[in-house]
Amino acid sequence: MSIRRRARRPPAANWLVGALLVWPMATSAQEPQPTPPAEVHEHVVVDGAVLTPTRETSGTAWIPSATPMYGVHRPWRGWDVRVNGAVFVQALYEPRDRHRTGGSGTRQAGSLNWGMLMARRSLGGGRFGVRTMLSAEAWTVPGCGSLNFLATGEVCDGDTVHDRQQPHDLVMELALDYERSLRGGWRWQVYAGLAGEPALGPPGYPHRASAMPNPIGPVTHHWLDATHVTFGLVTLGVHNQRWKAEVSAFNGREPDERRTDLDLGTFDSVAGRLSFLPTDQLALQVSAGRLREATTDFPFRSQPPVTRATASAMYHVPFGETGLWATTVAFGATHAREAVSGGILDATSVGALLESSLTVADRHTVFSRAEVGRMPAHHLHAHEYSLSLFPLGKVQVGYVRHLRVAKGVVPGIGGSLALSVLSPELAPRYYGRVAPSAAVFFNIRPARHAM
Repeated sequence: MSIRRRARRPPAANWLVGALLVWPMATSAQEPQPTPPAEVHEHVVVDGAVLTPTRETSGTAWIPSATPMYGVHRPWRGWDVRVNGAVFVQALYEPRDRHRTGGSGTRQAGSLNWGMLMARRSLGGGRFGVRTMLSAEAWTVPGCGSLNFLATGEVCDGDTVHDRQQPHDLVMELALDYERSLRGGWRWQVYAGLAGEPALGPPGYPHRASAMPNPIGPVTHHWLDATHVTFGLVTLGVHNQRWKAEVSAFNGREPDERRTDLDLGTFDSVAGRLSFLPTDQLALQVSAGRLREATTDFPFRSQPPVTRATASAMYHVPFGETGLWATTVAFGATHAREAVSGGILDATSVGALLESSLTVADRHTVFSRAEVGRMPAHHLHAHEYSLSLFPLGKVQVGYVRHLRVAKGVVPGIGGSLALSVLSPELAPRYYGRVAPSAAVFFNIRPARHAM
């Protein structure tokens, strides 16, 4: 497979493109009161089920039912319509960037962003939905991705990405779903599309309340929820109010570096997930899949499929009248038999994550994340150790000050500090066992509302 080189972009190019993704929210919401209460909308019930239950998030994944909803929620010509999104304009600094000669620091500016539209209505005695999610990161994230020590995955400029958080594709979701009563309290569901999220892992990190205030993606992303943008999938599931079982067939290859196309392919991967909501505050899931990834096409082709298993728990607790404490604990393991320089690496790499955010009075949010794992050396381009797995870890803390709501949009100013902890073998590449990094950002998100 030939890999096209991706044109470099100016460091701060086209930040305003990302803001267009949330402009509909600003123009369609009502003016708030000085201390705006959450907007309240009545449940729309079809075939004995709510059209837009609060437990639903990206793909077919579940979150706690007690999660507040954000964005615009309006009826329109028989449809129940939701619009949501987020924009981060950020400045990043890593003083020990290994990509620079001598380990000199690297500064970078850019914008992370996404916008989502979901519309549902009654059809044929059931519930029919249309869903799409878009991102302008193809133009607003410079180079091969945002600075992010120890992050890996996908390809750029003829090589695999490392120490960078790759941009999302223009089309992150383009799918349909249909649901109908099966028997008693049980229902069946089908979800299919040209782009979407299969039944594997917890919800993608941009959609977890514990990660939403944080523009930095987790290092363990490719062990937990890397398939949250998959090009071509079908998911079948059955569920009641507490349990859900589902199976997906999908194109398991990760997106290529051409961010504006649809990387469609054969359904060469399968996954299954079991979700359980024992209370309205807690969501559990276990899942497993066998899949192929784009990263195995470089530099070697025809690699055997990898096996991935995940487990996670999400716990959301109201904090005061308008606050929320959201926590996610997740574990992922990937077994692969890869041809690498020096031989065959037949090993299981693992990653574990604990992330949490606490929002007080819709004015202050503090967030944190801790990650540990064992990563194949070649993922970090330590090719002389290509038959080894290296332990690593990363901790991050941050804060966001949310400003006054304006036309349904909440601006905020924040920052974060992180420390990456490395094995002795990797330390010379990062000029020490501990590599610091920092970020400051301005973000825009929609105001919350209650169902």
